Formats: sequence, structure tokens, C-alpha cells
Amino acid sequence: MTFRLPPLNALRAFEAAARHLSFKHAAQELSVTPTAISHQIKLLEQALNLQLFTRLTRALELTPQGLAMLPKVREGLNCFAAAVESARTQGNTERLVVVMPPSFATRWLVPRLRSFALAHPDIHLHVIRSNKTIGGTQTASLISFEDEVQLQPEDALVVIRFGDGDYPGFQVERMFGADYIAVCSPKLLTGEPALRVPDDMRHQVLLHDETITSMRTGSAWDEWFKQAGVKGVDTQAGPHFSDSGMAYVAALDGLGVALAFKPLVASALAQGRLVAPFDIAVSQSYAYFLLVPEVWTHRPAVQAFRSWLLTQALDQEPTHEQAPAG
Repeated sequence: MTFRLPPLNALRAFEAAARHLSFKHAAQELSVTPTAISHQIKLLEQALNLQLFTRLTRALELTPQGLAMLPKVREGLNCFAAAVESARTQGNTERLVVVMPPSFATRWLVPRLRSFALAHPDIHLHVIRSNKTIGGTQTASLISFEDEVQLQPEDALVVIRFGDGDYPGFQVERMFGADYIAVCSPKLLTGEPALRVPDDMRHQVLLHDETITSMRTGSAWDEWFKQAGVKGVDTQAGPHFSDSGMAYVAALDGLGVALAFKPLVASALAQGRLVAPFDIAVSQSYAYFLLVPEVWTHRPAVQAFRSWLLTQALDQEPTHEQAPAG
């Protein structure tokens, strides 16, 4: 089949000008002059025998024909770009570097990775744990990961971050929020003193995960006891851990009771290695976000990982249905 198509440069100029409604901004994007954009648009209109833009004194508007044409032109250009990228990477493996919080990597991502590896054997995934992925905007830049990530020219990088979601320079997508529940070893339920009602918590060792307490003023345990209606407890007493993984191990060993994000301890709860004695949850303003640097959003490996990750995250929004004591 023979296709009679206008020049590709004219179509690119039309798509950019239609998106910006500005020859000037389209020219800046395509690194040409506004005159060149105007010339390409005129060539396209002549080839189609259609007027695509209405040129006003200080504005540019699409005609009905231009509006009808824009979505398909955009779709076609995306298909061209995808075809070229596919040809470049055909038969080659891609290396995707994913940086994320340590506990998220160990207890949420890694147990799910088999399905990704089976579906995408051509993608070499490199998982890097970093405490720099916990917190607000102050370290949300590619520069902040240079000490931990040695990227090759053909590599791509994405970041899973626990924070507020405000990360300029990245395509940001929310994965799920975080509610924290009290968890402990089953032996504490029937130990001495036993743990049966919230007031019994005053006799337990509190394990402090400082990656939680750093998110808000005061102690997360303060909020938990407030919701439980229990007063007169020293919420700062007990061992403090700079890493949630250490607090997790301490809870498994029966040292005390820890606050934990339920999806990260779901396996231990299901296996009975940990229990959640009370239906009380402490909500956080932070959430887990997928950050993709804008320069890599088009990469096939990035798109494949993004699609898989967001599908995995669909059922992870926190609930308050915790296991009862005993």
C-alpha cells in the first residue's frame, strides 16, 4: 500500500504549534525559528488544502479541521518514536536502575519481582536501597543519587520515594498512602504482662522507627496512644532505630511493639510471625510515589516497569481491618 503523507517536519511543526498554540514556543521546542515553523505550517496547509490555524492578532487557534487532525497526528508521531526506539533496542538488554527506601525494597518490592523478571527477561533491573528516598523535596534530584548510582549512557533510572509528592523535574505518580499499625511477636499476647487491651501497652517496650517520627512533629506513638485513649505513657521510652528494618527485626524477636506500614509486614502477618493486636492506625501525610526523570519517560524499560509497578500497587491502599488480639 502506498501512503501519500505530508513531510514529517511539517507534521512535527503542526503538533508542537497546536499543543502550545504558539509558533514561538513550538520553535523553541524544536530548536528552529518561528519563521521556520510558520513556513512548515503553510506547506502542510497547502498540501492538505485545509486551513489548520486561525491566526489572530495576539493568539493562535485551531480550526475545526486542525482540532480533528491533532490527536491522530500526535498518535502517529508517538508510534514513529516508539518504532525507532524499538529498532534501536531490538535484541539488546536494557539496564534499569531503581532507587528506593531500604524497607520498601526488602519487604515489598523484592517478593514481587519474579513476575516482572518473567515478563521482561530483556530488562536488567538493578535495585539500590537509599535513605535519600525518604523525605520531602530537598534531595529530590538526580544529583543527589550520584554517589550511589553509577549510570552508563544507555541506562535509565527511576526512583520510588516516600514523601510529599512535590518533585519538580520528575513525572510523579502516587502509588499508595501509608497507615501505621502496632505489630509485635505473638508471644507478647500471652506473655507477662499479657497484651490484650490497648491499656496493656503501657507495660510494653515501645520500638521507635525514626523514619516515621521524622515525618511530623512529636512522636508517632503519641498519636497512636491518643487514638487508643490511653494516657500517662512515656512515648519516648524504648530503643530508637534509624532504619525501619532494625525495628522490624526487633519486633520479630519479641523485644517490644513497633509501628509498621501494613503492606511492608503483610507477609509476616499472614505467616503469623507478627500480629497486629489492635484496630488502631496512625495516618501519615506522606505516601509512596514513583518518580521518573522527564528525560527517560519514553524509554521502553521505564514504561514496562512503570506499568508493572502501578498494577502491583493497586490493592495496597491502607485499610483499617487489622487482626484482633488472640
